[in-house]
Amino acid sequence: MTETKEQTARTLGLPQATALILGTIIGVGIFNLPYSLASIGPISIVAMALTTVGALALALLFAALSRRLPADGGPYAYARAAFGNGAGFTNAWSYWITAWAGNAAIVTGWVYYVEHFVNKDGVTGWSIVIALVGLWVPAAINLVGTKSMAVVQLWTTVVKFIPLALMSTVGLVFISTANFTPWNVSGQSDIAAIGSAMAICLFSYLGVETAAVAAAKVRNPDRNVPRATVFGTLASSVVYLLSMIAIFGIVPAADLALDENKASYSVAANSIVGSGTWAGDLVAAAVIVSGFGALNGWIMICAEMPLAAARDGLFPKAFGKLSGRGVPAFGILSSTVLGSLAMVVSYLGASGATVFNTLVLMTGITAAIPYAFSALAQLKWRRSNARLARDTTVAVLSLVFSILFVWYSRNTGQEDWYVVWGPFLMAGGAMVLGIPVYLSMRSRMAQPPPVPPTAEGAGHV
Repeated sequence: MTETKEQTARTLGLPQATALILGTIIGVGIFNLPYSLASIGPISIVAMALTTVGALALALLFAALSRRLPADGGPYAYARAAFGNGAGFTNAWSYWITAWAGNAAIVTGWVYYVEHFVNKDGVTGWSIVIALVGLWVPAAINLVGTKSMAVVQLWTTVVKFIPLALMSTVGLVFISTANFTPWNVSGQSDIAAIGSAMAICLFSYLGVETAAVAAAKVRNPDRNVPRATVFGTLASSVVYLLSMIAIFGIVPAADLALDENKASYSVAANSIVGSGTWAGDLVAAAVIVSGFGALNGWIMICAEMPLAAARDGLFPKAFGKLSGRGVPAFGILSSTVLGSLAMVVSYLGASGATVFNTLVLMTGITAAIPYAFSALAQLKWRRSNARLARDTTVAVLSLVFSILFVWYSRNTGQEDWYVVWGPFLMAGGAMVLGIPVYLSMRSRMAQPPPVPPTAEGAGHV
């Protein structure tokens, strides 16, 4: 029997969809976290544990929502179906910002590990050139087609697990408990320090929703999207927590905060071996592959949300057109251009961990909006159901974590107000740019489809 065009487009099975989740969650965020969190201290491990609870709640939330509404666009589709086109556009625009600004953050952290081998002095001009290569090569792979993207995603996911798995097992043997003191070096109260660290940790879990966003490219989405979401998030959370404990236990926080130690996992690997730098070199190479895989997956996601919105009349038509290879080329190119600009502006405006943290916190704000709306959609739809208690608890937890992530997304410990509130200023400015787009598209928006009833027993995780 001849395959339909829609069936042919669904090129991601369960392994590829899980690899998409793992590949977008595990980028370079976790590998840069020790450097970013060193100014807060080992108390950041508590923040990571709490963030993991929030991430697992979000994974269960998107698993449940994707069973009910396996629609392309994920959080955008849920917000639009539950609250109308206005909420749908706001979520699509906010998530699109998250995707391209997140790529700017990923590539900034990726450069830290590339510069383990080249541009070791961190000359800004060369750092920008390296980052541009890191953005545009994955964009080119995505332009070739979804199958090429899926192959790259699967193999880079395998490679990126190696340093995390080793640090989560072998690394635990080399922990010195003395390195966990002082516990909190931020100058804030313990609660405030944990909140500040959680806002940064969230970036490492962005991606729990990517299989739902790309549902149109997943085979049997009502079954595979929920499973991929939960499996991928669980696997990530285990290696995240154990490797963070290992890094802070192997390398003192004061050393992790040094600019020459940006590649934290390489520093820890060299500390374990104790002679030469070959172990750190291998880890750095694996992280470079990891970051490349994350950028490969996120560039696809950058175009998927606008594609879904354009087909519903909420985004300009250019985002909804497919190239001869069946990919939304305009969305890929425009997102990569915006990510490149955000990266360049950040490099010119700050240095050190501030560049990475500002972009990270900005994406946390814009991601929390669609996360919160997804939780609200679940609460609206789950009025009576066999899984009412579980799904309500998950939705409430997800909503609370989304609000907390926004609240704590400030550059704490900085003197200049515009640096402290930089993530809010950047996120707010990017959101305001969506107003004229919404006004120009408002008359062309199609009405949201009716929400299907819950299919009990379908897609169990």
